[in-house]
Parts: sequence; structure tokens; C-alpha cells
Amino acid sequence: MESGAEQITVFSLFLQADPVVKAVMLILAIASIWSWAVAVDKWMQFGDLEQAARKFERDFFSGRTVDEIDDRGGDKPRDALARVFAAASREFREARRTGMPTGDAANLLLARADRLMQAQVSRELGRASRNLGVLATVGAASPFIGLFGTVWGIMNAFTDIAEQQQTNLAVVAPGIAEALFATGLGLVAAIPAVIFYNKFSGDLDRFADRLETFSDEVAARLSRRLGER
Repeated sequence: MESGAEQITVFSLFLQADPVVKAVMLILAIASIWSWAVAVDKWMQFGDLEQAARKFERDFFSGRTVDEIDDRGGDKPRDALARVFAAASREFREARRTGMPTGDAANLLLARADRLMQAQVSRELGRASRNLGVLATVGAASPFIGLFGTVWGIMNAFTDIAEQQQTNLAVVAPGIAEALFATGLGLVAAIPAVIFYNKFSGDLDRFADRLETFSDEVAARLSRRLGER
């Protein structure tokens, strides 16, 4: 009994599996590794976004003027909030070169600045959400891929029973084991992917709210600056 138990290992299950089940196992293993790589990358990305956003917000709400913040941002800002701010400040600088607008011209300037910030917010969210679809796909598809391997493995088990005309454990166990192993791999790939997808989707929603709120703050500050003139 011990020798039979020792033969049924993860490695032996893979080597002895049917080619179709073996392909399913490989697909699920690659999907799991890929989802973990994406999860680590997104974890670091959202951490960097949070750190950069806090730093820029400290500068923005520290009492500095629009011009001072604009000078610190440079021509090529590196973080999301700075790029949103730069989208509006560039429009403000262009308008100021021909004289500070008033009345309807000022309202048009604010409308253009707001549209530019909204466009930049969309680009930032698109950049932040990149590869989240991988986690969603792995989380949704892996259980079904594993189920396909399970069904195929059970079919092989019944085929072995029919060929050998025996129903003892030695005949049934390998096929059932590889079938259940495919199911397990599907769950191993899917569960972390779903957890990470939900986590990063929440982070993305909070980041979107932060960008929207910040763009409203920038618009209010520009409006106040135009009102002072």
C-alpha cells in the first residue's frame, strides 16, 4: 500500500496524465504564474501612485500659488496628479500670454481646462488599470479550464474500467486523481486572481475618486485666480 501511495505524487500525476489533461495543467500553471506576476506589478504600481499623490497633494494644499506649483512640476511631470494639474496649467499659461481673460472668455478657459483635465484623468485611469483584465480572465476562466480537465480525466478513468473490466482502486485511482488535480489547479489559479482583482479594482476606484476630486480643486483654484483679476 505504501508503494502505491508513494507513486501518486504531484509530479507523477503530471507525468502519467493524459496529454489533454497535461495541457490543461500546463495552461493553469502558466495562468497562475502570470496572474501572480501581474498582481505583484500592480501592487507596486498602486503603492507608487499613492506615494506620489500624497506628495503632490501636500505641495498643492500647502498654500503655494498656481504659478509656484506649475514651476515645480516642470515640463514633463512624472506622477498622475501632476499631469492632471499640468493639463490645466498649460491652458492657463497660453491664455495668460494674451492677457488675463475675463467674463465669457474666462468661463471658456475654465471649460477648456476642465475638459483637458478630464481627458488626462481618463488616460491616467487607463494606465492604472492596465493588465487588470488578466486577473479577471484568469479568475473567471481557470475554474472552467480545470473542470474541463476533470471531466476528461474522469472519462479516461471510465475508459480504463471498460478496457480492463475491473473496478478496483488500482484501476480507478490514477484517472480520478489526475481529474481532481486539474480541479485543484484551476482553483489555485482562480482564487488568488479573483482576490487580487477585487483588491486592485477597489484601489482603482479610490484613485479615480482622488483624481476627480483633485481636478475639481484645480478648477476651483483657477476660477478664484481668474476672479482676482
